[in-house]
Amino acid sequence: MYSCYCFILNFVRVHKDDKEDMEMAFKEVAIESLEFNPFTKISKEWMLVTAGDEKKSNTMTASWGGVGIMWGKNIATAYIRPQRYTKKFMDETGMYTLSFLSEDYRKALSVCGSVSGKDVEDKWKEAGLHPYAVDGTTAVEEADLIFVCKTQYTQDMKPECFDVKENDDKWYPDKDYHTMYMGEIVKVLKRV
Repeated sequence: MYSCYCFILNFVRVHKDDKEDMEMAFKEVAIESLEFNPFTKISKEWMLVTAGDEKKSNTMTASWGGVGIMWGKNIATAYIRPQRYTKKFMDETGMYTLSFLSEDYRKALSVCGSVSGKDVEDKWKEAGLHPYAVDGTTAVEEADLIFVCKTQYTQDMKPECFDVKENDDKWYPDKDYHTMYMGEIVKVLKRV
């Protein structure tokens, strides 16, 4: 009995130290301080859109999205197709993160874009990445930059709203239209 008790205390201590180390790995920064080209970061380098909590979460690669100002708030927009497992978490939690990783993680980004969390026991392990709990949602521990977002507006794309029909034909042959999530960037974390 005594050895079990010591093990539990030791586990909690180690877990607590790990969490403190991770908190020291990131520093909250003002969004205005960023040198950030969204066209390069999102389209060329890609990002991971992550939602869920400490118990269950999912992440996916995205190369479509945006940042800007709406309703007087800093906004990050993510576009998620209906069949993506991450969408379930986006809809349930009202929070999500955008994590930007270095080129060293290109293989992990490819895995997160091609493997569904529905189909594997542990997508995080499959990609060689780790979930990072922050403000009631989840980000990617290996990120260099994280935007923590609180959903402000959600809209399903509709075929009748395309002004350029070729976009519908080219990008939606299966009619699996994205849902747009506009989230206020409530926190920016940068690796130190």
